[in-house]
Amino acid sequence: MTVVAGIFTWLPLFSALVSSIALVMTIINVRIYARARGASFTSGDSGDGRGLREAGSDSPSAAAGSARAASASAKPVVSVCIPARNEERNIAAVVRGALANQGVALEVLVHDDQSTDQTPAILAALCVEDARVRSVPVQPLPAGWNGKQWGCERMGQEARGEWLLFTDADVRLTPDCLVRAVAEAKRLNAALLSTVPQQETGTFLERMVVPLIHWMLFSWLPMPRMRTTNDPATSAGCGQFLLVQRAAWLAAGGHAAFRDSMHDGIKLPRNIRRAGFHTDLYDGSDSVSCRMYRSAAETWRGFTKNAYEGLGSPLVLVVFTTLEVLGILLPWIWLPVMMVRGDMPLGPTVLAAFAIAAQLLQRVILARRFGQSFECVVLHPITIMLLVAIQWRSWWLHLTKQRAWRGRTAG
Repeated sequence: MTVVAGIFTWLPLFSALVSSIALVMTIINVRIYARARGASFTSGDSGDGRGLREAGSDSPSAAAGSARAASASAKPVVSVCIPARNEERNIAAVVRGALANQGVALEVLVHDDQSTDQTPAILAALCVEDARVRSVPVQPLPAGWNGKQWGCERMGQEARGEWLLFTDADVRLTPDCLVRAVAEAKRLNAALLSTVPQQETGTFLERMVVPLIHWMLFSWLPMPRMRTTNDPATSAGCGQFLLVQRAAWLAAGGHAAFRDSMHDGIKLPRNIRRAGFHTDLYDGSDSVSCRMYRSAAETWRGFTKNAYEGLGSPLVLVVFTTLEVLGILLPWIWLPVMMVRGDMPLGPTVLAAFAIAAQLLQRVILARRFGQSFECVVLHPITIMLLVAIQWRSWWLHLTKQRAWRGRTAG
């Protein structure tokens, strides 16, 4: 037996170790990642934005007045910030869904990033329909800025609320979403609170790829350390729902601190922690939902635009590729190869089978908890191959400066 053959024979030991760690981490994280507790409305809560009007100022610096108004009305003051570019199919639904929220003093800010469809006309009608909706004046995109981050920066500076919710046009909120999220942020002493919305999927590629958001998060993020420290390396967030105290957002440099990034879900929590504040996660899947993409092409483009940035460096890309290929995919290849060879030593065979069983159990846990299609459980190795391809394609787009958001390249 050659050295190479011997190493190959015992590679399932590494796979069993990696798969066990991912499974145990998921079991622990699922218990920590709890749903927000209920929050009761005060009498007369209608979400009509009274607290904002009592602030008595249209100035972006009206945070102090907003805080006084919130105290007087016993309702948190929330500014929902929605960056929009060519969102005619989504903008009315997300704005009206936000406006339906009760238990908070509310305003909805939209930054229309020079849309070429019917978004501007729909937004104008929404502003007339409800005075709580404001269209933030558009300024030319400065050099070095990503379009989404520029829009979020403009809205954050214009906002009057003590809390800012940065969300996307394809996100839908239930009427109790904001009051529960603010209450959960206060309970967890979090200046920033995020959640992965309930992910709605349609096409086959969506059903394969979108659940990988939960798989990556629950496999590798040590949530006990995330909750008990302010270490930026253990922070996490989802750009579809970032609820942050405006004072903490300003102290962390706002979105200007990562102006050329396409991964606010990673960058903003890390910056908030570097500024000395705590960030946290909760399960908001019963009050926040999202249909990210509606075709295979949209799914591929959407994930490849920022998958590499979420990893952060070529070294981390190589480490994760090693974990995904040798730690996850290998036993699915090893067993058939050894069966064809007629050489199945007991120890490595048991380890390979254990690794596969651990991986499938992990995917079943995630699928049941988050309502994912069981196709992604049965086709788990296919999804991991897609993940590796996405990460390396994203690296290439980053290297060649081809990453784009809504038709605009970063910077």
